[in-house]
Amino acid sequence: MMPMYENLPEPPPLVKNGLRVIPLGGLGEVGRNMNALETEGKLLIDDCGVLFPEDNQPGVDLILPDFSPIADRLDAVEALVLTHGHEDHIGAVPYLLKLRPDIPIYGSELTLAFLEPKLQEHRLPTTGLHVVKEGDRLTLGPFDVEFISVTHSIPDALAVFVRTRAGNVLITGDFKMDQLPLDGRLTDLRAFGRLGEEGVDLFMVDSTNAEVPGFIAPESEIGPILSQVFADTPGTVVVASFASHVHRVQQVVNAAAYTGRKVSFVGRSMERNMRIAEERGYLHVPDNTVVDLKTLNQLPRAQRVYMATGSQGEPMAALARIATAAHPSISVGPGDAVVFASSLIPGNENSVNRVINDLTRLGCKVVHQGNAKVHVSGHASAGELIYCYNIIQPKNVMPIHGETRHLVANGQLAVKTGISPENVVLADDGVVVDLIDGQARVAGAVPVELVFVDGKSVGEISDDELKERLTLGSEGFVSVFAAIDKEDGTILAGPVIRAVGVAEEETVFDEVKPQLVRAINDAWGAGKTTPHALQQAMRRALGRWVAKKLRRRPMLVPVVVEQ
Repeated sequence: MMPMYENLPEPPPLVKNGLRVIPLGGLGEVGRNMNALETEGKLLIDDCGVLFPEDNQPGVDLILPDFSPIADRLDAVEALVLTHGHEDHIGAVPYLLKLRPDIPIYGSELTLAFLEPKLQEHRLPTTGLHVVKEGDRLTLGPFDVEFISVTHSIPDALAVFVRTRAGNVLITGDFKMDQLPLDGRLTDLRAFGRLGEEGVDLFMVDSTNAEVPGFIAPESEIGPILSQVFADTPGTVVVASFASHVHRVQQVVNAAAYTGRKVSFVGRSMERNMRIAEERGYLHVPDNTVVDLKTLNQLPRAQRVYMATGSQGEPMAALARIATAAHPSISVGPGDAVVFASSLIPGNENSVNRVINDLTRLGCKVVHQGNAKVHVSGHASAGELIYCYNIIQPKNVMPIHGETRHLVANGQLAVKTGISPENVVLADDGVVVDLIDGQARVAGAVPVELVFVDGKSVGEISDDELKERLTLGSEGFVSVFAAIDKEDGTILAGPVIRAVGVAEEETVFDEVKPQLVRAINDAWGAGKTTPHALQQAMRRALGRWVAKKLRRRPMLVPVVVEQ
């Protein structure tokens, strides 16, 4: 297999009869999936999703793909095609459209239905949304695009087959091969076989479960387990899942109806998405099963099911507030049960465990993937991937959608099916892959970064600033102020020290004040008389003392004022 690359040069201009793939997100991470395909001077974008922040990224709301490699070429974008409606595939679309609002967008009915309110919230036009379905085939500039049905954990998912003069590319999106899907909509293996006969020059394939052996269990196996949990629980049941997991919500609604319970959707995104899914016919609600929150709270606890967001431990989501007894309308305790009916996204382990522990302290039973089969994945495992490789027989393979270990495992599966290791390309975000004369090769790399959304700020937060936030949270903050005579350097006031987030009493800093006076005097005597130079002298003296005396490394902010 072609290895991961570092320190690659910028790619040369694409040759006339070539096809270029520019991964802007989703390689080496689970989230912010986005790829740009280039040929004949035009671009086609596949997906545009977000990544959710980890504990070491405090204050960050979302992480976007890096649009900068194509930012000056957005006029060349023929279209954006979306594979399905999960946040890690559509969540960044509004931020892309702020750069060019009229990009045509193609996706299935449910995908665009979930996207439309996001665009409205950002005050962006929705006139460029075009609904497609499996079997549809479009000409978008030099790209001939066909859509194929695939099964995932959300209805209406699509794979994308792109024909160009340079070769054909099959992009799976997220998919699995559930043979008993709730909606009866199978991954179209006949279409995969047909496209394999036509010729797949580059297979860009979901890698999330490449390390998992065998085949993923059907989604329908979850229903009986949920029904059993509902029947065995004498009190309230809370089920946490992704706000877009329509199939899982369907089974919760069915289990509630079967056990004589009522359901209320909790959380703005959950309420909105399920309303849309029901209106469009993707969620089927038995009569009198779903009620509003106020009505549910008036029923006996044994009849209540709250379908909530927060399965990843998000601090502001409904479940986290329930776990800390901070939710205004929902409480849990002995006799109640909370079900985590979704997968654990890598990086969220600490947050989820914290919520589980908080719920356990309240006395309720917590049911999760580790102690009951309340979740099945929406991603193809190793057996399913091998099956696809054998059906399609691609010439070249580029694993996508996963952390590095997932990409490598997927590449190894491709080699096991007979694909030459030279034709398996492992890449990171920004590593450019060219398909020329039927051969996929790394052509170079473009710089890509994590783009942080912090409130209304987009891309303005740097890694250094995040490190400062972490320092503030873990080590505290110490400021020191001094006023000096600008003529002779005499200290007129201070040094005054203030400490925040440091356990010691402020009087402990009295010991270091003479050292700070000496540092100012020594610097002045050495000709370093600017406020900046004097501030740095105080910073060094204070930093050495704090590290030695307090065994801490807080953020230090020295201030020197001339008078």
